Amino acid sequence: MFYRIRLTNTQIRFLSSEKGKEVNAMASTNPDVQLSEEELERKKKKEEKAKEKELKKLKAAQKAEAAKLKAQQGPTSSKQSKKKQERPDENQEDSIDPETPLGDKKILSRQMAKNFTPKAVEKSWYEWWEKSGFFEADSSSSKPSFTIVLPPPNVTGALHIGHALTAAIQDTIIRWRRMSGYNTLWVPGMDHAGIATQVVVEKKIMRERQLTRHDVGREQFVSEVWKWKEEHGGTILQQLRRLGASLDWSRECFTMDEKRSNAVTEAFVRLYKEGLIYRDLRLVNWDCVLRTAISDIEVDYIDIKEKTPLKVPGYSQMVNFGVLTSFAYPLEDNLGEIVVATTRIETMLGDTAIAVHPEDSRYKHLHGKYACHPFNGRRIPIVCDAILVDPNFGTGAVKITPAHDPNDFEVGKRHKLEFINIFTDDGKINSNGGSDFVGMPRFEARVAVTEALKSKGLYKGEEKNEMRLGVCSRTNDVVEPMIKPQWYVSCSSMAQEALDAVIDDNNKKIDILPRQYVAEWRRWLENIRDWCISRQLWWGHRVPAWYVTLEDDKLKELGAYSDHWVVARNEIEADVEAKRIFAGKKFKLTQDPDVLDTWFSSGLFPLSVLGWPDDTQDLNTFYPTSVLETGHDILFFWVARMVMLGDKLGGDVPFKKVYLHPMIRDAHGRKMSKSLGNVIDPIEVIEGKKLEELHKRLEEGNLDPSELKVAIEGQKKDFPDGIPECGTDALRFALVSYTAQSDKINLDILRVNGYRQWCNKLWNAVRFAMSKLGDDYTPPTTIDPKKLPFICQWILSVLNKTISKTISSLESYEFSDASSAVYSWWLSQLCDIFIEVIKPYFYGDDVATVSARGYAQDTLWVCLDNGLRLLHPFMPFVTEELWQRLPAPKHYTREKSIMICPYPSVVESWTNEEVESEMETIECAVKSFRSIRANLPATEANRKLPGFAVSRTNEIADLLKRLEMEVKAQANLSSLMVLSENDVPPAGCAVSVVNESLSVYLDSQGAIDVNKEREKLNSQLAELQRQKDTINNAMTAKGYEKVPARIKEDNVTKLATLKQQILSIEEAVQRLEI
Repeated sequence: MFYRIRLTNTQIRFLSSEKGKEVNAMASTNPDVQLSEEELERKKKKEEKAKEKELKKLKAAQKAEAAKLKAQQGPTSSKQSKKKQERPDENQEDSIDPETPLGDKKILSRQMAKNFTPKAVEKSWYEWWEKSGFFEADSSSSKPSFTIVLPPPNVTGALHIGHALTAAIQDTIIRWRRMSGYNTLWVPGMDHAGIATQVVVEKKIMRERQLTRHDVGREQFVSEVWKWKEEHGGTILQQLRRLGASLDWSRECFTMDEKRSNAVTEAFVRLYKEGLIYRDLRLVNWDCVLRTAISDIEVDYIDIKEKTPLKVPGYSQMVNFGVLTSFAYPLEDNLGEIVVATTRIETMLGDTAIAVHPEDSRYKHLHGKYACHPFNGRRIPIVCDAILVDPNFGTGAVKITPAHDPNDFEVGKRHKLEFINIFTDDGKINSNGGSDFVGMPRFEARVAVTEALKSKGLYKGEEKNEMRLGVCSRTNDVVEPMIKPQWYVSCSSMAQEALDAVIDDNNKKIDILPRQYVAEWRRWLENIRDWCISRQLWWGHRVPAWYVTLEDDKLKELGAYSDHWVVARNEIEADVEAKRIFAGKKFKLTQDPDVLDTWFSSGLFPLSVLGWPDDTQDLNTFYPTSVLETGHDILFFWVARMVMLGDKLGGDVPFKKVYLHPMIRDAHGRKMSKSLGNVIDPIEVIEGKKLEELHKRLEEGNLDPSELKVAIEGQKKDFPDGIPECGTDALRFALVSYTAQSDKINLDILRVNGYRQWCNKLWNAVRFAMSKLGDDYTPPTTIDPKKLPFICQWILSVLNKTISKTISSLESYEFSDASSAVYSWWLSQLCDIFIEVIKPYFYGDDVATVSARGYAQDTLWVCLDNGLRLLHPFMPFVTEELWQRLPAPKHYTREKSIMICPYPSVVESWTNEEVESEMETIECAVKSFRSIRANLPATEANRKLPGFAVSRTNEIADLLKRLEMEVKAQANLSSLMVLSENDVPPAGCAVSVVNESLSVYLDSQGAIDVNKEREKLNSQLAELQRQKDTINNAMTAKGYEKVPARIKEDNVTKLATLKQQILSIEEAVQRLEI
C-alpha cells in the first residue's frame, strides 16, 4: 500500500527541520555491524573540511581587506563577528543583491542568501520584464492567439483581495499560454466608474471649497474629474504590477478615452437604428442623494425582521423600517371605509387606485366604486386585479401608487391609471403631494402623514413586518422607485442569442465554468427585462441624443414630446437628421444631459479595446478573445451584456470560455467588512503589517465608535501578531490553490504564510544544488533514464506525471489541482525524497559513487530547470530568480527570461511505472519507520538507529536489499538488515506492520516504551479485526450470492490481506513480550 499524504503547514515545517537534522546527526552504531558506516561518516567530514578550505582559498584574495578589518577588531568583536572571521566564505555582503538600475536585468548577489526573503527576491524583475517587451503581443504573429481582457477596475479603486484573485488566476493562465507557444495578449484597462468617481470628486470639492457640483457647473465639474483622474486615478494598475501581472501595457486603455468613447457612441447609434434602443417612461431605482437612477447591481438589500430604526443620509433622526401601517380610505356614497396597509405610508399621497380581488365577496359591492383621498379629495377608483391581490393577505385591499412601486406600476398599466410622481429628485414632497406636505423630506413626511391620518380618525394602527430594504451601495441612501423617462435597450432577441450560445449543444459557442452557473445564466436570460442605460450624472459618456424644440411647440421643456428626439454621432449629424424629419421648420437642438450606464461601455470592452468599430489588425487577430475570467456575482450585469453586445455588434461572441472564480471570505467564512475588521488588503499580506498598523487603518476610516471597537477586537482575534510578510508569490499561489472551494474562498493568512515558508524550501533546494553542481558544471544535452540510478529514474518518472497532471488541469481550468500537483512534486518528491537520497552520492571517491554523483547532478539540474518552469506561471518572481541562478546549457543559448521559455512537456522515455511501483513499497516502509520514530523520546527521535525489515516474499526482500540506501537515507537509519519471516529481529525493537508482506523494526536500544508499543499494536489489531468481521458478515449475509462477481473477488482478496496483517501484528506482539 502507498499512502499519499497532504501535509499541514506545521508538518511541513517539522519535516523540513527533520531533513536538515538527518544529514548532521551522529550515528549510534553497533561495532559488529556498523564499522563501515562510521568510516563513511569520518570520510564525509574530512571531505567537507577539505572542500571548505578550498573555497576559502579561492575567495581569500577577494576578501583580504575585509579579513584585515575583522582581525583588527580583536577580542572585543561580537560572537557574530568572530563567526564571520572564521567563515569568510559566508560573508553576508556577498549574499546581498547589488542595486539594479530601473528597467535593467536584475544584478544578482555572488552567492545565495541563506534564506528566502520576498522583498529582496521580488525587487527589479517586473520593471525588466516590462521594459524588455516580454508582455507585448504581436498582431502579425503566426502563432495561435490567446487573449484575455482584464475586467476593468474602477479608476477610483485600490487593490482589494478580489482583484488579487483575478490577477493571480489570469496571470497564471497567460504566463502558461505564453510559455506554451501562444501569441498571448492580456489587455489592461480602467473603468471610468460613473457614480463612484463623481461621488469622490463631489466630496473633494465640498471638503476643499464647500461647493456642490451644481455650484461649480457641469463643464467645470467634468474638468475637475479629469484632473483628479490624471492625478490620482490608476493607482490600482500600479498595484497590479506588484502582483506580477504580465499585462500588455502598450495597449492600456480607459473607458472614457477617445477611442472607447467613439465605440460607445457608435454602438448606441447602431442599436438605435436597429430599433434596439428606445426612450420610455418607466420606474427606476432612484438615489435621492446622487439624484440619479442606479442599476440593480448598485442596490444592496437589508433583511429586516421587525421594527428597526436606521440611519439614512440627510436625516438627523433615525428612520423606522419594518413597520406595516394600516389606514382607511373613506368611500363615496356613504358606503363606509376601506382599510389598506403599507410600509411606505408617505406614498399614499400618490395613490390613484385601490385594488381588490374580483372573487372576494367582501368587496363585490364596491366594484366600480370610488374612495376619496383624505388630503386632496382625489377620486380613487376601486379596481379588480386577480394578478396582484391575494384576498387572504391582510385586509384583501391594496393601495396602488403606480409612480412609486414596481407592482403598482404594472397594475397602473393594466387599468390605465394615472401615474402621479410625488417626489422631487432629491427626495422631497413636490406639489403633487399636497400643500400640507410640499417641501418635506420623504421620511419626515412619513411621520407627518401618519399624524394627519390620526387627526382625521383614519389611522388604524401598525405592526412589525418583515421586509427587504434596498439601499444604494454608494451612498447608503434608501432607494426610491421613481417614474422617469429613460433610455432602454431592448434585450429579448439578444438575450435569446446569448442563451443559445451557452445551452445549444448543436451550436455551442461559449462554455461556462464551473458548470453550475449555466442554470443561473438561463434563469437570468429567460426572465430578462429591458435594460435602463441612462443615468442622471455629469461624469460619463453623454447620451448621443438631441432634443428638437420646434419654434411652434406649445411645450418648451426638454423631452416634452417623445417624438422630438434624434440620435446621431455628433451635433452636425443630429442637425442633418432633424432637418430631414422636421423639414422646413425652425428648431433648436439640445443634447440630452444624461450619461450612459457604466455597464454599457464595460459591455463593449472586449470589442473596444481591440479597436472596434475600426477594422484593426488587433480586432482581426485577437477577437473573439479566448476566456473571460471574473467573479460569479457579475455574471448577468457584465458577462451576459458583453455576450449580447459582442454578438450583435462584433458578429461573434466576445469569448469562448467563461471562468467564474469564487468570492473571498475571511477564515471563518464571513463576508469581508470594514465594520468586522476582517478586510484583507493584499499589499499588507505581501509586505506584512503589525497589529498596531492594522488598528490605525481602521481608526482612519469612517466607522462609528461601536463598529470600531468590534473591528479592532476582530483584528486582535484574527491577527494577534499582525500579518506576516508573505510576499507576492505566496499570496498568488494561495489564492490559486483556493479555487477548488465551491463558490466561496475562506482565506486564512496562516495558509498564505505556509506557502511563503514553502518558497524557502524551493530556495534551499536550489541553494543545495548550486553547492553540489559547482561553478564548472555543464548541464547535459540529453539524459538517458536507463543509465541513471534508481532514484533518478524515479524522480524523472514522477516529474513526467506531474507535468501531465499540471497541463491537463490548467487546460480544464482546475487551477487548484494544477497547483497541488506542482506543490506535491516539489515538496514531497523532489525536496523530501530525491534530494535527501542523493546526498550520499556527493561523498566518497570510489568509482560507483563518482559515477552516481554525475548522474545525480544531471538529474538534479533537469528537475530544477523543469520544476521552475512548471511553477513559473503560479510564482513568477522566485522562479525567475532561481532559474537565473541555474547553470545555463552550453550547447545552445537559452532564453533571456524563464517567462519566455517553453513550458515543460511530457518526455515519454522518462515514464517508468515499474520504478514508481517499487518506490511506493520503499515509501511505505519509510513511513512505517518514521511512525515508530515519532513515538520515541525527544532525545532519541533524531538519532540514527539500526533498522530491520521482515519480508514474507523474496521479491520485496530483494527490493529492500537493492534499495537499501534509499530507505536508510529517508528513515535516518544507521543500518538496514533484511530478514526472512523465519528470522527473529533483536529483542526490544519497536515494530510497524507495513502490509501483509512486510513489517519493519527499529532497534530503539532501550528507548521504547513497551506498554505504549503494546497498546498501539493492540489498537491496530482491533481495527483490523473489525474490518475482517465486517467483510465476513457481508459474505455470509443472506442474498450474498446476488452480489456481482467482481465485488466477491475483491472481498476475498481483502479478507486474505487482513488475515495476513492480523497474523503479522500478533507475531509482533509476541516478539514484544520476549
